[in-house]
Amino acid sequence: MKATFMYAAGDVRVIDVPDPIIEQPSDALVRVTRACVCGSDLHPYHSMPATPDGSPMGHEFIGVVEAVGSAVTTLSVGDFVISPFAVSCGTCEYCRAGLQTSCVRGGFWSDPQLGTAGAQAEAVRVPLADGTLVKTPVDANADDALLASLLTLSDVYGTGWHAAVRGGVTAGSTVTVIGDGAVGLLAVLSARQLGAEQIILMGRHRARTDLGREFGATDVVAERGDEGIEQIRDLTGGLGSQIVLEAVGHRPAYDQAIGAVRPGGVISRVGVPQYDEAPVGFASLFGPNVTLTGGPAPVRAYIEQLLPAVLDGTVAPGKVFDRTMSLAETPKAYTAMDSREALKVAVRP
Repeated sequence: MKATFMYAAGDVRVIDVPDPIIEQPSDALVRVTRACVCGSDLHPYHSMPATPDGSPMGHEFIGVVEAVGSAVTTLSVGDFVISPFAVSCGTCEYCRAGLQTSCVRGGFWSDPQLGTAGAQAEAVRVPLADGTLVKTPVDANADDALLASLLTLSDVYGTGWHAAVRGGVTAGSTVTVIGDGAVGLLAVLSARQLGAEQIILMGRHRARTDLGREFGATDVVAERGDEGIEQIRDLTGGLGSQIVLEAVGHRPAYDQAIGAVRPGGVISRVGVPQYDEAPVGFASLFGPNVTLTGGPAPVRAYIEQLLPAVLDGTVAPGKVFDRTMSLAETPKAYTAMDSREALKVAVRP
């Protein structure tokens, strides 16, 4: 079959690999009907050292179950499923607590220790299938808009929701979202669903911020640095934002969050951090009693909660996909997202 591998920064190829097979009784094989390129895939796209064997890419997919191991009890051949970006058993202490990203038996896609491959491929072997996959009442012939929205539940919608939940968004909250990528836009949507009264989106790309307004942003701030922070203060009566959702992962976005949050507020980070050192001392967090939270989203814990509104069309998170390409065109998808010609690219094997 065909699958996407990255061999070095900027070097993405679609190659032939062996078809996946059932290896453990708890496995399922899924034929991928939609995958996509994630903003976090662009981090290795910028920095990955040369790797002779390459690394399989992709962690978001939906598809049809083609085979199941003898121990799988909740899935059958033909089921249409959503796969979270983390593999999880569903039974350990962390999974029962809704923290599947810390599953003691699980892990992530493209993990050599777990033996997982990438999702930007024609098919995927899914370990711990009962705990990982979520069966849906739709099929592969559903319309493209619904399939796109279902695909967001594998990562970006659940990640935006996680940001808002960890940030403590409730009715009447004042929220600032840093980042106008797919996760930031779906953090706006999530904050609106949770009842936020004022949602300030920090972004400078008009097509994206227009979608952010459609999702519920009340204000848009294009400026960055001190000027952007000053605008947040002006929009919040000089106080700053009660909750800041940081969906970028670079150090300037973290600094922006510290400047925008009010004393006693919360910074919730879901952008994968590309830095190890950042202020956490008296002037930044301790003195103003600011809470820092967030982390990789356990999207498996949220899918059943978010799925009904996607199925009935109440929300349409799939609007973050502004381009669809074939699997063979996946290298072009990376280029388009890296150059910001595309917000998020769906991949159709």
